[in-house]
Amino acid sequence: MKPVIQTKELKKIYNVGEIKVHALRGVDLAVHAGEFIAIMGASGSGKSTLMNLLGCLDEPTSGSYYLDDMDVSSLSRDEYADIRNQKIGFVFQGFNLLPRTTALENVELPLFYDRNHRIKNPQEAARQALDRVGLSDRVDHYPNQLSGGQQQRVAIARALVNQPSILLADEPTGNLDSRTSVEVMSVFQELNEQGMTILIVTHEDDISSYTRRIVKMRDGLILNDGPVEKQIIAQTVLEMTREAD
Repeated sequence: MKPVIQTKELKKIYNVGEIKVHALRGVDLAVHAGEFIAIMGASGSGKSTLMNLLGCLDEPTSGSYYLDDMDVSSLSRDEYADIRNQKIGFVFQGFNLLPRTTALENVELPLFYDRNHRIKNPQEAARQALDRVGLSDRVDHYPNQLSGGQQQRVAIARALVNQPSILLADEPTGNLDSRTSVEVMSVFQELNEQGMTILIVTHEDDISSYTRRIVKMRDGLILNDGPVEKQIIAQTVLEMTREAD
């Protein structure tokens, strides 16, 4: 089975004045459908740069990136945008919700940028996405009426509404307390069980333990790549916490 994501000698150099910053120095990575991967590393290790390239938010300086066996480097700007809209869902640390817009309207938003109009009923698609993350009773709530964990679940629903095959999350629990972080990881685990391919960037060892594979980076290179020895099941942790309460 061919990988859904494959990079070969992927490099990214930023020009900062007269200084060249080598953010990625030749990354080889293969991701197969249904994997749940944590990309880890200290600040400056290249993990967020890699995520931006995988999400087609930036272009590599050299090397190749294949998404569903398609050479992404050969695409035009419009084709890049279509790939982002159709194949990839994004979740960010800061939620990025519109404050004066309901949960339902926030989730609908990406569908307005789908030039191919693949999804015929945006509102129904948004409702289904919110239901997948357990927020079917919060569709009319505004962000300031939701907890941090609920806001992040709205952001996850927004990432799902275009029915992507891959979900990319950059520090998705960075603004959350420990219990709420487990609730969010429970959502990711459930989506992964349903077949979603998920990559998350995190610097937290405990968060990476909820995934199935850890890719550790340092100085723009992959230092280590292997399975999680013992995956923590978020739902079990939540049940134990409730019993303790």
